[in-house]
Amino acid sequence: MSNVPAQREYFLDSIRAWLMLLGIPFHISLIYSSHIWHVNSAESSWWLTLFNDFIHAFRMQVFFVISGYFSYMLFLRYPLKKWWKVRVERVGIPMLTAIPLLTLPQFMMLQYVKGKTETWHTLSLYEKYNTLVWELTSHLWFLLVLTILTTAGLWLFSLLRRRQEQQQGVLLARLTLSKLTLIFFLLGIAYAALRRTLLIVYAPVLSDGLFNFVVMQTLFYIPFFILGALAFINPRLKELFTTPSPWCLAGAIVGFVAYLLNQRYGSGDAWMYETESVITMVFGLWMVNVVFSFGHRLLNFQSARVTYFVNASLFIYLVHHPLTLFFGAYITPQISSNTLGFFTGLVFVVGCALVLYEIHLRIPLLRFLFSGKPQTKQDKSAVTAR
Repeated sequence: MSNVPAQREYFLDSIRAWLMLLGIPFHISLIYSSHIWHVNSAESSWWLTLFNDFIHAFRMQVFFVISGYFSYMLFLRYPLKKWWKVRVERVGIPMLTAIPLLTLPQFMMLQYVKGKTETWHTLSLYEKYNTLVWELTSHLWFLLVLTILTTAGLWLFSLLRRRQEQQQGVLLARLTLSKLTLIFFLLGIAYAALRRTLLIVYAPVLSDGLFNFVVMQTLFYIPFFILGALAFINPRLKELFTTPSPWCLAGAIVGFVAYLLNQRYGSGDAWMYETESVITMVFGLWMVNVVFSFGHRLLNFQSARVTYFVNASLFIYLVHHPLTLFFGAYITPQISSNTLGFFTGLVFVVGCALVLYEIHLRIPLLRFLFSGKPQTKQDKSAVTAR
């Protein structure tokens, strides 16, 4: 269809890849932060804690905006059923592949490292089920959420297209960053109110892994997913994000400070998580402008090296998590310096991930399982040409 842009959005491809790859320093820094994780260093590092908090506060919000943008672009390219099939295969097949090949071995390793293998039989049936949901979904949760959002997109995107046609291409023409800030602030309050209501009515549901991923995570990120689709529909809205805004930059700084203060002085027994949802909802919106504007200026070009990492980013993200946990469990205790350990971890995880990526490229079945894309003769010739 004519709505699909002729020129590839190189800067959005690059940003999406960088956000995916940021998962590596995020999880390695988590080892050395003051946050409790599967594996931690003997002492925490203040700067790695700060670094970890910064990445965590905005990364996935911006990622889901880009996902919504490209999802709607493909929505206009394919018939409805084929669009759903293509999108679900692209995210669902790698997720289902990673569970037995990556997160299950990762879970078994952690059970051994933590010495919990002897107590597994003491857990109730539900506790075993819930533990497996949390541990096997692990860092794959965003693929599950994308699958749900794609299914919801069958209705949402059809509605957006009808509205666009009815309004003769001026959907949300008067939308501004100020209005968006107010909207996302109210959405954050609504999400916080829902969480507090669930906590009062039936608190255990918030500890249920499946409910957390399918309901709570989906509800939090669906505004960003829709925002990405709207940015594709409305060029003016996209321009708002790709044009540097001093107010968004200043707001992002204030928002991150508020996030840190809530992390340091908030109480999980009080309103810490509700406050965090409001802060990260608005902070994430402002960071869309910051990331898009810098990315549009610095990353809007074609490069063979960038294309390589764009193509490799999902695979590297999938395999980095068990590699990181292996590093944290067996190598971190041997390195006394947190800073040295962090950079050693980056070299170890990225190096191993790249080797595994090159190996999987040469095995057609693995290429399909970790990409969800049917392998064509063109794909095989491209591998041969490397």
